[in-house]
Amino acid sequence: MQNEITPKVMNNESLEMNEARPPVVVVMGHVDHGKTTFLDYVRKMSFEAAAKAKADGSKKNLNSRLTSVAEREAGGITQAVGAYEIIHNNRKITFIDTPGHEAFSAMRSRGALIADLAILIVAADEGVKPQTKEAIKILEETKTPFIVAINKIDRVNGNLEKAKNDLLSAGVLLEGLGGQISYHGISAKTGEGIDELLDLILLSADVEGFKYNPQACGSGYILEVRRDSRRGIEVTAIVKNGTLKKGDNIFTSSSNGVVKILEDFTGDQVESISPSAPAIIIGFETLPNIGDEFFAGDKKGDIYEKRDDKSKLVDETSKNQTMKKVGWASFILKASDSGSLEALSMIIGSIAIEKRKNINIIEGSVGDVTDSDVRKASATSAVIVAFKNRIEKSAQNLIESQHIQVISSNIIYDIKKEIEDYLLSEGSASTSGALEVLAVFNQKNLSKQLIGGLVTSGIFRAKSSFEIFKNIESREPIGTGKILTLRENKTEINQAEKGKEIGVFASCQIKIEVGYILVVKK
Repeated sequence: MQNEITPKVMNNESLEMNEARPPVVVVMGHVDHGKTTFLDYVRKMSFEAAAKAKADGSKKNLNSRLTSVAEREAGGITQAVGAYEIIHNNRKITFIDTPGHEAFSAMRSRGALIADLAILIVAADEGVKPQTKEAIKILEETKTPFIVAINKIDRVNGNLEKAKNDLLSAGVLLEGLGGQISYHGISAKTGEGIDELLDLILLSADVEGFKYNPQACGSGYILEVRRDSRRGIEVTAIVKNGTLKKGDNIFTSSSNGVVKILEDFTGDQVESISPSAPAIIIGFETLPNIGDEFFAGDKKGDIYEKRDDKSKLVDETSKNQTMKKVGWASFILKASDSGSLEALSMIIGSIAIEKRKNINIIEGSVGDVTDSDVRKASATSAVIVAFKNRIEKSAQNLIESQHIQVISSNIIYDIKKEIEDYLLSEGSASTSGALEVLAVFNQKNLSKQLIGGLVTSGIFRAKSSFEIFKNIESREPIGTGKILTLRENKTEINQAEKGKEIGVFASCQIKIEVGYILVVKK
């Protein structure tokens, strides 16, 4: 049985919440419905007010930090929880952005738990979609008050009434339609309606009456954790009560440390952070768990009488039982931050269920790919999956010399596809490579078909037998055949590795079509 966390002396709950604090607002909705574009517009719109609110004499160019978030995001997905503070009508609002891709559902849940209010963004041209429904479910379960923003009303095919009816069908009772949930039509692209939406947020905050006590020890929640090669463990947090100060001892149920560096959301070093504001903290000794509540104070006795033993992030990432299946496919997961590591684990778990494959996660950790990771992959015959991070030069040399397979990308969709390709081609002892058919040239004679394709995984060898799959999602082959010859730039070759585009003369009993996957048997 785990030890209970017992605050001692400086018990924040015993102090009266007597000062108003700004609202913390999470933005939720389906992918591509405009969450990031909305936040980007709001941040730019509030730039002058935010800059004026900064301390006099600041030389920091805030404009460089308010460039388009949407344009920067790899693959069009916001891939980490981001916290931003804006100023509207001389009042602060903190926004938490959450990714829209299905792999990040846990991060969306975390955002809703930490936030005071939510904005549910629904595109007027599409209405309620799967992740809209998921967001509604999360908001209902966490009892988070929310406002609906119907986006893209500037589009010709934008249909405000359809979106409202979709929401009604999904159980969201809007004002004027039998319910009390406020809504407003906006265009995150042109800015239409955004001023009024921000007014609505502040009005809702006044009604809810969010309070804090400035005399309390700083406390709040861990939003994001990453390991920086230069600065060490970097934690993004939201302060919810008291004041967090540089030099404070800081504790969670899984880690502790001293606040050595404290930065606001722009990256400016500061001496303290007030409630509802995002904070970047350097000083934790070990990786705290995302979603953990943190407490700070002058000395350890002010915070806990006792606390849990330290736990490792890999324990958190392996909670999903689908990750514990032992089988032929082994992976070592590496990611730039703990939120991305969590998403990576979820992706592999969903693939394991969907493809009915047994998968063994050897280890999951935050940071760059190192020599140690490569040696472990070699010893366990594992594939290294690297998401949004780099491979150290010495590790790259080991990878090449020991022929370790690595799947690496900054885009979650690409990671998912490469893992699926790997499972299709390397998923049993009888296969060695896969090719995606990109073109067909000559099919007059089924016993000598000429096709062009891309080797998507493994090694594609001449004179080998192959199975034909309709697409990457297929579980059963639709035919078999044999490779007669392989060509690259009109030169006959014996084999082709992943990434090569080649010509193939093949013999089989069915016509090979564009999009088919050919899996070579060993």
